[in-house]
Amino acid sequence: MKAAMIFDMDGTLFQTDRILKASLHDTFQLLRDEEMWEGDTPLEKYREIMGVPLSDVWRTLLPLHPLHTHERVNEVFQDKLIQNILDGMGALYPHTEDLLAYLSERGFPIFVASNGYPRYLETIVEYYGLDRWILSCYSIEDIDSEDKGQLIRKVKVDHDLSHGIVIGDRRSDFKGAEANEFLSIGCAFDFSQENELHEADIVVGDLIEIREYLEKVK
Repeated sequence: MKAAMIFDMDGTLFQTDRILKASLHDTFQLLRDEEMWEGDTPLEKYREIMGVPLSDVWRTLLPLHPLHTHERVNEVFQDKLIQNILDGMGALYPHTEDLLAYLSERGFPIFVASNGYPRYLETIVEYYGLDRWILSCYSIEDIDSEDKGQLIRKVKVDHDLSHGIVIGDRRSDFKGAEANEFLSIGCAFDFSQENELHEADIVVGDLIEIREYLEKVK
């Protein structure tokens, strides 16, 4: 079997940045309307921590708010993200479909392992027809842990994978690959950080470079 290709979703296949600002602003406007937030929407802080589990997001952005507020805000945020996807505000990264089609045609099993919630991931997959190539989409909600490495391990165990490549944009992806003895490819895209990309085995600036790499090593 060829190496399984395990993709992150946000900031790797899907240009989350296109819907993030509007979704986060609308969510924090709700808090403003309820006099539970003052000031600007903390967009840049979110961009800095993009890729962490959403529970960590709300603990970081709303450290003084109780857990039940975090849960309600997260539900609103998910609804806003999904609606903006369905309204056509998002986009896949350039060459996403070309790469996935190439991998599928050549027998590479393709999976997604993401910190995103199932309904959100399903919306992206359905809207863009990614199920033409992706065999299964794993959410952090599928495990009793917020560790990306454990999520990748679930993919590995479920499909009896002996070797694989994890493609993502943040440290959690690269560490998750290392924990499972998989190769990692870092995507130098919107949310990536240079100090984290150094931890990836390979770094690309465009998804099509992955095809070029595979053709060199085959």
